[in-house]
Parts: sequence; C-alpha cells; structure tokens
Amino acid sequence: MGALRRAIKCGRTLDLLSSIVHDAAPGDDPPTYFPGDDLFSPHERTRGIPIGNLTSQLFGNVYLSRFDHWVQETLQAPAYLRFVDDFLIFADDRRWLPLRHNRVLLGALQVQTWSLPWSEPLSRRLQAVALCLTEALVQDLEHQRLLLQGRQQAEQLEVLVHQLRNPLTALRTFGQLLLRRLEDDPRNRPLVEGLLAEERQLNRYVDALSDLGAPADQVLPDTAGQPLLLPPLLNGPQGQPLSALLEPLLSRAAATAALQHRRWSGPAQLPAWRGDSGAVAEIIANLLENAFRYSGEGIPLGLHVKPGAQGGPRLCIWDGGSSIAPAEREAIFGRGVRGERGQAVPGTGLGLALGRDLAQELGGSLELVCPPAALDPQLPGSGNAFCLSLPPSAPPAEPEH
Repeated sequence: MGALRRAIKCGRTLDLLSSIVHDAAPGDDPPTYFPGDDLFSPHERTRGIPIGNLTSQLFGNVYLSRFDHWVQETLQAPAYLRFVDDFLIFADDRRWLPLRHNRVLLGALQVQTWSLPWSEPLSRRLQAVALCLTEALVQDLEHQRLLLQGRQQAEQLEVLVHQLRNPLTALRTFGQLLLRRLEDDPRNRPLVEGLLAEERQLNRYVDALSDLGAPADQVLPDTAGQPLLLPPLLNGPQGQPLSALLEPLLSRAAATAALQHRRWSGPAQLPAWRGDSGAVAEIIANLLENAFRYSGEGIPLGLHVKPGAQGGPRLCIWDGGSSIAPAEREAIFGRGVRGERGQAVPGTGLGLALGRDLAQELGGSLELVCPPAALDPQLPGSGNAFCLSLPPSAPPAEPEH
C-alpha cells in the first residue's frame, strides 16, 4: 500500500484499494476429491488480488515502475518490453564462440554475462580464450591419435617379431644339420658357420625390436636428453671382447668381396680390445656396408688396424675407389646428408652420423682420411678410409651369477 499511496493521492481510491487487498471474499469451500486433497484451497489464502484482473494490471503499473528503471539502468538491457504486468527482456547476455581448427568445428564455448553491453576488451579476451581452448583441444586430439597409432604399431610389431622368429629358428635348425653333414669338409664348413653367425646377429635385432614394444610406462635410463643411438639389446656389456663380434663381420666381408670379384685385405690379427663391443661392431658393420655400396665394382677394400692416439686401437675401413670431394668430407657426417656419388644409390644418410655419435659416446672418434695411403704406404693412393679410434680397453666383464 505504501507504493500505491505514493502514486495515488485520492483518499476514496486508496480506501477502495485497501479493501480489495485486505478484505477479499472467502469464497466457496473447495471440492475434495480424495482424503488429504488440498490442491484447491483458496480458503487458506483469502486475502490478496487475483492475478490477471483489472486491479492487478493497475497495481502493476505502479509497482513495476522501479523494475523498469532497474532493467534499463542496472541491467542496461538493449531492448525491454512491458505490457502492464507482462514483460520481455531482449539482451545479448549469452554468446557462443566457435572452437574451429582450419575448417573443422571442434566445439563451442558458451559465455554469459550480466554486464551489458559487451565491452570490446572483454570480447577480445574471450576470443583469445577460445583460441587457447581450440589449440589445447587440437593437442589433446593429436595426443589421442598418437596413442592409438602407437598401440596399433606396437601390436603390429609384436606380430611381426613373432612371425620373424619362425623362419630364423628354421634357418638355425637347417644350418646346424648342414654343419653336421659337412663335418669332414673344412672348405665349406666356414660358409655354414658364417650363416649361423648371421642368424645369431639377426636374432639380436629381433630381440631389440621386441624390446621396443615394452610398456610405455617403463622407466628409461637418463640419457641427458639425447636419444638412444642403439636399442639397449644391441649395446653390449662393458668389458666384452671385440674380436668375437668382428670375426663374423670380416668373414661376411671376405665372402661378399669374393662373390663380387674384389680383393679383400683383412688384418693379420684383431685387436684384443674390450669395452662396449656391440656398439663398435655396429659402427664397423655400417662402414663395411658403405664401402661395398659406394666404392664401385671391382674396387679393392679392407680393414686396417693400428694403435691409435687415444690409447686404444684404430680400425680403418678403406677402399681404393675415387676419393670423396674435399667439400663433402665433413658434411657427410651430418644426419641425412649424402655425397654426390651416393645420390643414385638407395640410402638414408644416417649411417655415418650415427657412427660418429656412437664413437663419441664410447669416448672415441670417427673421421675420414683420404687417401688410405696416408695411413700406410702399402694402402691405395686413391680412395677413402673411415677410421674409428677407440679409447683404452676396459677391464674384462665380470661373469654373471
């Protein structure tokens, strides 16, 4: 009534309105349809104004004046419509910001505010938030894709490794049977022994591939941020004799040279060096592969061994072909870099880079010397020699218990 008195000054009108508000008729008793039914109970609220009649519309014009000012001045609604006691507010208080990457709609960000109108700084900040959320969502989706791809590749790798072991086992069995038949044939026995040595080497690679499929949460050793140059199973224990791993490699090189009608020159004696011989064997195997691949048909090659300046042996794989151009002699040790004469031959350009990294990890070095005669006058006066210098020999490995 206070609001009505401030707006209406006629006493008789105020008395009438007060009578309407405070002295509403009690009305008839409501019908009872079941025990405890109080849905229709106007007898419990016999005072007030029935909504929707003429007096409520009149009162709405008085009471809602303050509401009009609040909507326009406080809410600052851009559009507001009221008809007596019914009203509508039209406001841009909710926005949808698309989370779009390229042409793909990843989602939407709903933003709502009561501070209208939207300010330009707020709009810019919200747009920046949407961009950050889009980037985070893209990264998360990429992470999920890589996880799925990794699981699929691990499963495929597991199947391939399993299938590889079957023919390797068969090769070993046939090789051992053939070796028994050649017991009295010293000329051909070394060929079968070489095949069995190659089978053992292939088994090492298969074991390394199988180890790559280890659980992703396995704790790896700290490598100071550097990637593993070889899988763990291809790195031999410290103190392992080098000669045991070099002999099958040199036998294979001699057999390949004979098949290609090349002259092969091996050392009279292998160095009695001990250390991470598995890594050294990988370096020598890559150097031999490069020598056969790039030196040209009929070109002689070999392994030259002499004491090195670092306290260990110096092993040099040489060939008598064309010398590598001076401008390329250091560049070819970079990852993915291949010399001019190697462009027509299949390859990745990683062998020398990995070989040098492994050599440095061992405490040694890998360098190119041209021509091989610079190492020994008896070697060819043209060609290339890739020299692996090793640190001093390590003590013998302790036997496993």
